[in-house]
Amino acid sequence: MATPTASPPPSTKSFAAAIEAEITRVFALQQANRQRLRDTTAKERIEKLRRLRTVLHDHRQGFHEAMYADFHKSAEEVDLTEIATVSIEIRHAMKHLKQWMKPKKVRTPLVLLGTSSEIRYEPKGVALIISPWNYPIDLTLGPLVGAIAAGCPAMLKPSEYTPHTTRLLKNMLASLFDENEVALFEGDAAVSQALLQHPFDHIFFTGSPAVGKIVMRAAAEHLSSITLELGGKSPTIVDETADVDEAAAKIAYGKLANAGQTCIAPDYVYVHERLHDDFVVALGREVKALYGNQPDARATNDDLAHIVNDKHFERLQNLRADALAAGATAPLGGIGTPAARFLDPTFLTNVPLDTEIMREEIFGPLLPILSFHSLDEVLRTINSKPKPLALYLFSKSKANIERILNHTSAGGTCINDTLLHFIHPHLPFGGVNTSGIGQSHGHYSFLAFSNERAVLRQRFKNSLLRRFYPPYTDTKRKLIDWLLKYIA
Repeated sequence: MATPTASPPPSTKSFAAAIEAEITRVFALQQANRQRLRDTTAKERIEKLRRLRTVLHDHRQGFHEAMYADFHKSAEEVDLTEIATVSIEIRHAMKHLKQWMKPKKVRTPLVLLGTSSEIRYEPKGVALIISPWNYPIDLTLGPLVGAIAAGCPAMLKPSEYTPHTTRLLKNMLASLFDENEVALFEGDAAVSQALLQHPFDHIFFTGSPAVGKIVMRAAAEHLSSITLELGGKSPTIVDETADVDEAAAKIAYGKLANAGQTCIAPDYVYVHERLHDDFVVALGREVKALYGNQPDARATNDDLAHIVNDKHFERLQNLRADALAAGATAPLGGIGTPAARFLDPTFLTNVPLDTEIMREEIFGPLLPILSFHSLDEVLRTINSKPKPLALYLFSKSKANIERILNHTSAGGTCINDTLLHFIHPHLPFGGVNTSGIGQSHGHYSFLAFSNERAVLRQRFKNSLLRRFYPPYTDTKRKLIDWLLKYIA
């Protein structure tokens, strides 16, 4: 028999009820506003995007301070990985939105002679955007750009782990939009659960695969369409033809931006055995050039972000300790500073494949470096794991590049670089299966929040296909036989 669960204190129950009532109220307002937003022109939507870009830049200093308070992120990194990326998204949408909104004519097959057809883009309706803590500005406002471009009202739920940034986002958006168009809700997972009880027309979630499953189940209850941007263990391959110094520089930055708390960060590196030792040395040299020669210098370097909270810090410490206990070695990396949640960038070599760090997404400044002799073993390891959000490859060999592209699956791939595909406005961004469902960025964000409506117009009263209506006489059976032969 289960032990009865104690009822929450009245204040907690009252607070939860108040939040649920507020969500219900705003959801109703946005539902009532769907048609008005649907009728907005490209010019009106572009003006909203322009105002969003302006106010984002007006709050630049505030976001610097908020993100430093949340997890010690430098102003320069906020500018490059948050402000700039959203600005690129807004600029691209403003430039192309008029064309995106136009109906798209499609060709007419011979059997439908006399008709004309097109695809019209209509907003799906009220959207829910749930964003994570690691890039709270970009991963909240980026999807919102797509919703505004498509003509959808949106309810936003950023992470509670970055309270300073979330509060600033809430105030900024409230100064721009009425709540019947855009509304941001603060709070923990209970707020997300309350939001997911409502029949949103589209849900856009960025986060872990585990929580993604919860969101997908909730969406299924209302048959809401979804976009899931998840994560996973993104592999990196440095083959025997690669430029070691170039690979080390780009992998070091790709791994340590945001202290490795990036869903597309290189998660582990396979280096050809001929280059392995040189790569480890080069990588150490790059880290020291970027952030300081010694752990103490790196710990006080404001260019290196800290871990977001104690829970994640302890998890990363445990991954490191488990790998070392299993026989891995750490040619670079100090313990870190628990009080400041600073974890020193750490490379791990000789890492057994059955360790926790090789099973779990790392999401921090720890990097396993594995040696390989043949690409076969690399492909076996990668393909034995869930499909990653990103795959990185450093090579000068066209044969190796094509082989890896043709024998792996990933949401996106960079060749001879890391992370850059994320900011390319013409490329779709998304995962595969465990690493995500659906795509975003640029036109793909507009499509994510739009229904592609098929429209066919018949110009002839007595169309060709009326000849196939019942009753099915011998003549009509011969016509059907002819049709099947024609289309076979």
